[in-house]
Amino acid sequence: MAKILVTDGMDAKAAAALKELGHEVVEEFYAPEVLAEKVKNADAMVVRSATKVPAAILDSAAEAGQLKVVIRAGVGVDNIDCVHAKEVGIAVRNTPAASSSAVAELALAHMFAVARHLPAANVTMRGDEWNKKAYKGIELGGKTLGLIGFGRIARSLAEKASALGMKVIYTDIVGKFDGFDQFEYMEKEDILKNSDFVSLHIPFIKELGATIAADEIAIMKDGAYLINCARGGVVDEAALVEALKSGKLSAAAVDVFECEPTSNKELINLPNVSCTPHVGASTKEAQARIGEEIVSIIKEYF
Repeated sequence: MAKILVTDGMDAKAAAALKELGHEVVEEFYAPEVLAEKVKNADAMVVRSATKVPAAILDSAAEAGQLKVVIRAGVGVDNIDCVHAKEVGIAVRNTPAASSSAVAELALAHMFAVARHLPAANVTMRGDEWNKKAYKGIELGGKTLGLIGFGRIARSLAEKASALGMKVIYTDIVGKFDGFDQFEYMEKEDILKNSDFVSLHIPFIKELGATIAADEIAIMKDGAYLINCARGGVVDEAALVEALKSGKLSAAAVDVFECEPTSNKELINLPNVSCTPHVGASTKEAQARIGEEIVSIIKEYF
């Protein structure tokens, strides 16, 4: 049967299921130079965001001719050189549906956090401060949420936000979606102009750079909130810091960063920032669903 490298961990039940099917499952993180050797003897590789799969790793695998598929346990595949993988005959798969609700819930949690000053209130209370008058927040109900990108995660967030009484508007590179008439489609510039909260749900395309930089922030409402649980790089962190310090933006929530682990201490230590270490899909339920999808994909190939 197949030898499967699992470099960033996976759900224990899914790993056990693969072993019961007769596969050899090796769960270990490797430095790039070690991974280049290990993939030569693997039939499949399962990665999350920590493991990078550039052309050099794929070339090493292709030279040996054994690796059939790289599976991204999650949605984004920007840590895998998908174009080169296709060129050398190695399939790339992901698990797009499994973590949608988890990421949407995290985005919503961050929206509550910045609306009610929860990060700052937590820190100051632990410093023996009782700043009751300093943390007058806002309610999400009645506010406008603008979604940039309208895939599975954004749609899940739209439903949740709508249930709270928010007006939801969206934009997407493919245009308006059928079957979602309860949400209004707009062009990106109009989303930025009209939204109290802007939440990003798009991939990072290195060649295009940041989707939200200084020019886009300038278009946004004064005092708006920016939520990024999508991908590091889609927001220009330097421009974001400046907007948060100047008061152009009331607050921001960030789960993903230009470099991970992030070294941007200025950003994460601002009092009007809610931040988490790329944990969008880190729920027990999402990881179980991701594991089930991985098992299904492995069954297809082996």
